[in-house]
Amino acid sequence: MAEERAGAARAAAVETDGLTLRGPRGPVYRDVTLRVPAGGLVALAGIAGSGRTALLLTLGGRMRPSSGTAVIGGHPLPRGMRAVQRIAALGVVTGVTDLEPALTVGEHVGEALDLHEGLFGRWRHRDRRIGAALDRVGLDVPLRTRADELAPDDARLLGAALALVGDPGLLLLDDVDEGLPPVRQRALWERLRALAGDVTIIAACHDPGPADGLAQVVELPDPRPVEASR
Repeated sequence: MAEERAGAARAAAVETDGLTLRGPRGPVYRDVTLRVPAGGLVALAGIAGSGRTALLLTLGGRMRPSSGTAVIGGHPLPRGMRAVQRIAALGVVTGVTDLEPALTVGEHVGEALDLHEGLFGRWRHRDRRIGAALDRVGLDVPLRTRADELAPDDARLLGAALALVGDPGLLLLDDVDEGLPPVRQRALWERLRALAGDVTIIAACHDPGPADGLAQVVELPDPRPVEASR
């Protein structure tokens, strides 16, 4: 019970009101309002160009919004961006946190442990801790499997495992349903539902249908002006 309470305390609540990011060509995302309790799971859906990835980077303290308000784990954006970066972690985001294709699953997790634990962590029950990181997300593949040999859902789970090594309060996942049939999408959402609780999870997707009953669904509005979207 004490461990469950500690985990719930670590999870970060997320609240935004009218959050908007404008770029040189207009809004990237606009008027995003979220109410995510600590330990919640959100399926963040939207059409192509609705700014899903940019919103995840904003919620992780990696991108500064143009207007609106956001509070992540008690830290306001943009003033508290560094504090948010310390409690939020990104899974696989193309062009930002890509997996190294030639590295194995074991090597990826080993490097993540090195980063967070330093030299001492390299020797203390190393194999057991690698296994525990993979077990946490339900990833059951041989450690010698290369990243470019992983199925899309397994690659997403590996990214989640790497992000969770640092015990963040908020886990941000991008394109979790990319390349997956509905049955495997549903299975992935079930794993994320089991994982949420001691960490808040916001996962961007194309189709929120397979997450029905498992996640809070948030549909991003089309950021384009009404005239342009017709």
